[in-house]
Amino acid sequence: MQTWPGHSYPLGATFNGTGTNFALYSSIADRVELCLIDDDGAEERIEVTEVDAFVWHAYVPGIRPGQRYGYRLHGPHDPSSGHRCNPAKLLLDPYAKAIDGQIDGHEALYSYYFDDPSGPVNTMDSAGHTMTSVVTNPFFDWGHDHPPETEYHESVIYEAHVRGMTMQHPEVPEDIRGTYAGMAHPAVVGHLVELGVTALELMPVHQFIQDPHLMEKGLTNYWGYNTIGFFAPHNGYSAWGSRGEQVLEFKSLVKAMHAAGIEVILDVVYNHTAEGNHLGPTLSLRGLDNASYYRLVDEDKAHYFDTTGTGNSLLMRSPHVLQLIMDSLRYWITEMHVDGFRFDLAATLARQFHEVDRLSSFFDIIQQDPVISQVKLIAEPWDLGSGGYQVGGFPPLWTEWNGQYRDTVRDFWRGEPSTLGEFASRLTGSSDLYEHTGRTPIASINFVTAHDGFTLRDLVSYNDKHNEANGEDGRDGESHNRSWNCGVEGPTDDPAIERLRSRQQRNFLTTLLLSQGVPMISHGDELSRSQEGNNNTYAQDNPLSWVDWNLDAQAQSLLEFTRTVIAFRRDHPVLRRRRFFNGSTSAPGGLPELPDIAWFEPSGALMDAESWNTAYARSLAIFLNGQAIEEPDSRGRPIEDDSLMVLINASADDLDFTLPDASYGEPWSPVLTTDTDQDLDAELPAEATVTVTGRSIVVFARPAPEEPEST
Repeated sequence: MQTWPGHSYPLGATFNGTGTNFALYSSIADRVELCLIDDDGAEERIEVTEVDAFVWHAYVPGIRPGQRYGYRLHGPHDPSSGHRCNPAKLLLDPYAKAIDGQIDGHEALYSYYFDDPSGPVNTMDSAGHTMTSVVTNPFFDWGHDHPPETEYHESVIYEAHVRGMTMQHPEVPEDIRGTYAGMAHPAVVGHLVELGVTALELMPVHQFIQDPHLMEKGLTNYWGYNTIGFFAPHNGYSAWGSRGEQVLEFKSLVKAMHAAGIEVILDVVYNHTAEGNHLGPTLSLRGLDNASYYRLVDEDKAHYFDTTGTGNSLLMRSPHVLQLIMDSLRYWITEMHVDGFRFDLAATLARQFHEVDRLSSFFDIIQQDPVISQVKLIAEPWDLGSGGYQVGGFPPLWTEWNGQYRDTVRDFWRGEPSTLGEFASRLTGSSDLYEHTGRTPIASINFVTAHDGFTLRDLVSYNDKHNEANGEDGRDGESHNRSWNCGVEGPTDDPAIERLRSRQQRNFLTTLLLSQGVPMISHGDELSRSQEGNNNTYAQDNPLSWVDWNLDAQAQSLLEFTRTVIAFRRDHPVLRRRRFFNGSTSAPGGLPELPDIAWFEPSGALMDAESWNTAYARSLAIFLNGQAIEEPDSRGRPIEDDSLMVLINASADDLDFTLPDASYGEPWSPVLTTDTDQDLDAELPAEATVTVTGRSIVVFARPAPEEPEST
């Protein structure tokens, strides 16, 4: 086939309307063959002869979208030196915009023979057992699409799984369930809009592989944290096809969400790839330039330095790895129109040597990038390496999953001693973690549950994990629960226990949505979704993990309550401040000056050091001054809100609270309670007594006093 020299940039396969330019980086290749795969699997090999700065490139006229291709790379195979080239393996383009097929676990995928891992190189051809790259059409009718650009402090994030969210939805047609098209269906979009969330955070949609060891056990990689294509939407989530159709389908999903005012955030895995450790398959980067892409053990380059627990870590100080990641991020922003990213095990991205360095090259290059620096950047601020727990340690541009928020809120509601002060800090935005770097409450992504761990329903229903279905003898998943299961393990017909569990779920959701920072809800928690006590459903692509949309009365009630609390947060700026509380005061309507926040004992007395330090203190009241919001809104207008009084009783017994004296205003009206069986008076004066049910929250509000007329 005729070829032209083409160009070394951009990398990947670029269709220009009449043909396709192919460009591939490898610093160690002796020869590179571009392999065009036709519909029956026949392969045409084209020698790539042009190379500039280690980028091999060729332009092939007539190659159109839908064309499958791969590479065979000739070069050194010397694992002791870090090199693992093997032309018997058909390799994926790291810049492939779409990928067809899936690996089948065959021995040909590996560069060694199963019965002799340290023996001769495996020369079995992997074609037919591996995946292929696909040339894509870059053109798409975005119409009037524009990003919602929701401010962080106004955001409510909803973490969801494409398959899990849609596989059992009765209003989604069966032929598109489990797909991008299913997620874009009006029934699903409508649920998110009615719930009141502003951002959909999708669990991994980059192309990932099905792990052979899971397939052998009859399981599948459900979560998708095993990426092999940083530019390609996962083909298993496509209803329309895998020869580029998945790209169009994903773009349609983003367009539908944007039309509803919902941002799309991707959970991305740039810390490792699916090629695993030295015993993993040769699918792409390993065969192209192993030592340039992966972090190897310095004194033993045949093995990989692993801080992710998955077998390998990308070499973040390599300029070509940084280019790959940055090009990928920009592609998803500019071409796929996504609004942000949540970085899995982000501490690994910060490692240049053996320490986590927040000023590493990765963060420097993100900071100065005019495209990437403008979207939402969320770190999972830990990995499995030494010093890898970095909550509060990321640069000012970043927000973080606040693991300390999760742990503290769970401990507080299960009655752990000496958590009251810590709970207050988490409730007010975790200034102890973020203020020292110049960040504000929005740096804290608050959550109680996420995909990794118990669902909210299971959090209050199980003491111990029940992961037997995973086939790992219970060795996987978090080893203990950090909640209170209402005294009974698992399902029960006891109505009293069911009421307690429902109230605890409402307590967690209310705490989350009354906290300063950015709340994140895990999909199905608003529907009381259960995984039967399995806290690690990474391999369970079945109804155990899927959202059950067949709602009983309890689930329907929780859904309506969640909508109410999200709307309450939206309507009260005092709950979503852009700055930390700082003791500022206000004196509206002739009242004495009042602080922006005040803490009270149930007696109505202000909290003192002894109150905070009482080991088993489990109750407090919080005054939030709606007239002391110093910062203006995003349009520069002054903010004024109702003042709120939040009464929290995490003890088992009912407790009488006394509202503060008249200097804090009156009357107070109940606006929210997690004990839905409790009737409260319509209005209460200052210093009135309120009985708060054990393990519940009551919220009162009073409007801003009217300013006295001047005479």
